[in-house]
Amino acid sequence: MAHPLGLKPSKIIAVHLNYRSRAAERGRFPAEPSYFLKPPSSLSWTGRDLVRPKGTTLSAFEGEIAVVIGRRASRVDRADAVDHIGGITAANDFGVHDLRHADRGSNLRSKGADGYTPVGPALLDPRELDLGALRLRTWVNGVLAQEASTADLLFDFGYLIADLSRLVTLEPGDILLTGTPTGATVVEPGDLVEVAVGDTEPLRNHVRESEDELPAPGARPQVTAADRAAALGNAVPAISAATRLALRSVSTATLSSQLRRRGLQHTFLTGLRPARPDLRMVGIAHTLRFLPLREDLFAERGGGMNAQKRAVEQLGPGEVLVIDARGEQGAGTIGDILAMRALRRGAAGIVTDGCLRDSPSFGHLDLPTYSAGAHAAVLGRRHVPWETGVDVACGGVLVRPGDVLVGDGEGVLLIPPALVDEVARDAEEQERQERFILHRVEAGDAIDGLYPLGPAKRAEYERWVLAGESP
Repeated sequence: MAHPLGLKPSKIIAVHLNYRSRAAERGRFPAEPSYFLKPPSSLSWTGRDLVRPKGTTLSAFEGEIAVVIGRRASRVDRADAVDHIGGITAANDFGVHDLRHADRGSNLRSKGADGYTPVGPALLDPRELDLGALRLRTWVNGVLAQEASTADLLFDFGYLIADLSRLVTLEPGDILLTGTPTGATVVEPGDLVEVAVGDTEPLRNHVRESEDELPAPGARPQVTAADRAAALGNAVPAISAATRLALRSVSTATLSSQLRRRGLQHTFLTGLRPARPDLRMVGIAHTLRFLPLREDLFAERGGGMNAQKRAVEQLGPGEVLVIDARGEQGAGTIGDILAMRALRRGAAGIVTDGCLRDSPSFGHLDLPTYSAGAHAAVLGRRHVPWETGVDVACGGVLVRPGDVLVGDGEGVLLIPPALVDEVARDAEEQERQERFILHRVEAGDAIDGLYPLGPAKRAEYERWVLAGESP
């Protein structure tokens, strides 16, 4: 059967990572986009089932915006690239992760099966759209699972077309899948997946299991821990064991000194206090943004499985929920039930520049939590949960998904992921030197040449370290 939109692509090209929230989830922020091919035979349409092979378990959706090429593009300038777009529509980059192990990175079997690229149902005119602020949403069984804007793309549509067309001629009808945001996860037979661009009618596809298992010959379905994490969408970037140990032992004051030496002056989240000063926190930022209450929009954004609840359900082990409440202290931002859910999902902590509701409960919860205070009112008094997985401001600091957060009894500090290993290492050394300096001051030594540690005391310090830091 021909595609209802008349699409006959010579090729379907998909971007690996392109939404900031998804990059943070994967722990990789690419300097340039990378791609993979899906066969034209994978093209499908709204209403056609997504068939999962019998014997597999990790079928996963990825809601995306599809760019359909309208004019031949070869070595086009970035400024002119969007003129080669013929249409915009919704897509689902469906896949079965049980077969990834056999693909060696190509995604051919896991994502290239017949019908695994449903696109539609309508082709939108790019001239009538704000391509820099398109809203993408995905629902599973009527529950919102993904929501993002093209403002969150690492590489916009023009960039992708200009980049690809340097080496690959894009022909009219070719389809470019522009990436998926956070929230993509596993679906089961019987589930309905819907994807919409803006306020248009969504692309709808049910998941169905095939009646027969995959015949021989060829690779058999296999599930690895890495494939399962990727399919479930909770592959939180790892902090090495040595770095994590160091970050748990040094103070935020010391870390702040190390970051200042590297030119970073605004990394300590101001005005936040711990609910339990005895707990240390080390984790990866997962962000949630509140906007001021607007009564006519609260029903749309505040009810049901809103951004606040989705943010909690998207938390992976080792992640810190960071809430941008604009410093508003006239209502709570999170209470004990959602905090307990975050703890059960393995969260490393909660940080909000707003207030806690049910605040006495946090004094007994084994989850590091930092806030600007307490307030008994629900968030709907002042806030609307707006979006997750985006850059936020919290405590006067710009926090991006994937940033490293460290908390102690003094407060919370942010470390850019690219610097975390060296900052942790140097912070350990700084505190080691400071223990030696304190030991010598206690013994009656003068500060000059000792604090900071000067050349005259360096040899004595090194002997002290070799002796096991004993007096």
